[in-house]
Amino acid sequence: MTALIAIVGPTGSGKSELGLVLAGRYEGEIVNFDSIQVYRHFNIGAAKLPPQERRGIPHHLIDILEPDEVFTAGEFARRAGETVREICARRRLPILVGGTGFYLRALVDGLFPGPGRNEQLRQRLARRAPDRLHRLLARLDPAAARRIHPHDVPKMIRALEVIVLARRPVTELFRQGRQRLEGFRILKIGLTPERETLYNRINRRTETMFSSGLIEEVRQILAAGHAETAKPLESHGYRQVLQHLRGELSLQEAIFSAQRNTRQYAKRQVTWFRREQDVHWLRGFGDEPEIQRDALEIVNSWLARE
Repeated sequence: MTALIAIVGPTGSGKSELGLVLAGRYEGEIVNFDSIQVYRHFNIGAAKLPPQERRGIPHHLIDILEPDEVFTAGEFARRAGETVREICARRRLPILVGGTGFYLRALVDGLFPGPGRNEQLRQRLARRAPDRLHRLLARLDPAAARRIHPHDVPKMIRALEVIVLARRPVTELFRQGRQRLEGFRILKIGLTPERETLYNRINRRTETMFSSGLIEEVRQILAAGHAETAKPLESHGYRQVLQHLRGELSLQEAIFSAQRNTRQYAKRQVTWFRREQDVHWLRGFGDEPEIQRDALEIVNSWLARE
């Protein structure tokens, strides 16, 4: 079995720094699983580590897409799977670092064998009210409707898309199982700082993003011809900058809204990763020396058992 490490945790918890420490110690290479860092031009608001701060450690699946390109979890799983195997072929250790839990789960546990996206169908479904979508789903796949909240429009649209294109209930496809990542022994290390301290760090980091040129970054993205509807511009920070540029929010209101939404996102990330199995949790930030020592001890012990 080939060794693979994944570092998980909420935004602002220091995953990138811990990844660098582990990669430097164990001849590793970093594989990103953050859904915004895959896009070019999104640097400040995505907290993307600049190349000069990567300590010569190779980083993969960063800056691989233009802002208006669609990138699904399935495509991530395919490309990440190829990447980790190439790293292993070089006899180096792949280290997954990021906060998009669905990407990690798609890679490690696999996705059900559903059809790809159909943008025309999605647009037609998106024009319907959420209650109508849920009623339609309840008629076509009652089991799926019971699992999906009536206000969770993206999940309802995906479920209906699968039903229409596959001509089968989505729950039936789920029962076929998933294609897991085979041949790897995986160590998951999770960072879970104290909530109030994490929120304070998120607030400070958001202020720094705005003062370090986030607004100008968005202006440059738009000036390059990318639409305001580009998917990465919906993320926290970027969305508020767009509202500020349209005159909908003052600068202070934009910062406050970005801070609040990022804190809420961090809370959802913690909830998601808590459902992951076999995570070695460390109660602190990845840039703290004691946390780094604990992580190194965990990895040493884990590798010794291989």
